[in-house]
Amino acid sequence: MNRLLKRQIRKHLSTELQENKELQAFLEAINKSYNTSDEQFTMLQRATVISSDELYLANKQLKKESETQKEIIKKLKNVIDRLKFYDLEIDESLEFSDFDSSKLVDFIDNQTKEIIEINKQKDTLLNNLEKQNQELNDYAHMISHDLKSPLQIIDALVYWLKTDYEGVLKEDGKEKITLIRENLEKMDTLIKGILQYSTIGKIEKKFYDVDLNCLVKEIIDDTAIPENINIKIANKLPVVKGDKYRLEQLFLIFLSNAIKFNNKENGIVEIGCIENSNNWQLYMKDNGKGIDNKYFDKIFIAFQKLENDYQSTGIGLSVAKKIIEVYQGEIWIESIVNKSTTFHFTIKK
Repeated sequence: MNRLLKRQIRKHLSTELQENKELQAFLEAINKSYNTSDEQFTMLQRATVISSDELYLANKQLKKESETQKEIIKKLKNVIDRLKFYDLEIDESLEFSDFDSSKLVDFIDNQTKEIIEINKQKDTLLNNLEKQNQELNDYAHMISHDLKSPLQIIDALVYWLKTDYEGVLKEDGKEKITLIRENLEKMDTLIKGILQYSTIGKIEKKFYDVDLNCLVKEIIDDTAIPENINIKIANKLPVVKGDKYRLEQLFLIFLSNAIKFNNKENGIVEIGCIENSNNWQLYMKDNGKGIDNKYFDKIFIAFQKLENDYQSTGIGLSVAKKIIEVYQGEIWIESIVNKSTTFHFTIKK
């Protein structure tokens, strides 16, 4: 019982009543009632506190879910914008202000089906393209081999004709035989180029460490360098992951071009490397004829030639580009006419 109430009751009771057992029982009942009331009030307070905490947490969770839902809607809007970019049919009546989950699910389901169908068509086109490309490569490979034998026979017959009838043939006849042999040589060079181009990307080669310093030195030693050409190694070249065969072809193509198209008395070919975070950027620079920038894209296309040279196939730089693609790198050119040409290419670290 509340202390003040108990005190007030006892204050107004006579001594006789204070000792009355029935009155004591009454007062005890009142005391129990107060205790029960206090306990219930305490429980109510605790329940209120607990409910308040739960409401706070629930409100916090709802707020978080609301923010998440807004973010999802924002992302879905971006998805729809991307779908519009690819000219997919979009239901313009779809409004996100009045969020309709079932409508949104249907929309996403329809777009997903359409995207899957588009991907199937794309896969079919890619498979057909890959098949056609393989057939073309196989055809080029077959033709290259089949033509080599008759060309060798024709060359041998022309040579015998020239030697056996040298005393009979007039100058005009000798010139025609020389012209035939030159064209045979041109065809042989072209066939070798086609064979190289069709197989360079298909050759299965395991990648391993290749020291470009040793590789470039071997190429220079094995190449007939004209007296007017000076080869410079600008800095130490790296050790790269690759295969020696393709890398030899790559450097040999650039070196051959740098020598062939250098018209200076003091020709210079510089080979160097720049280290980037993800790759090695190698370059070969010469002070030769240079290339007009309108031909920068053309020179990497197979059979494209800037000069009418029967010994040239127009395949070399396209092979170089194909090798760089095998290495998942990039290739580009910088050039100033009559001053310099620099071929850059990257190889992943």
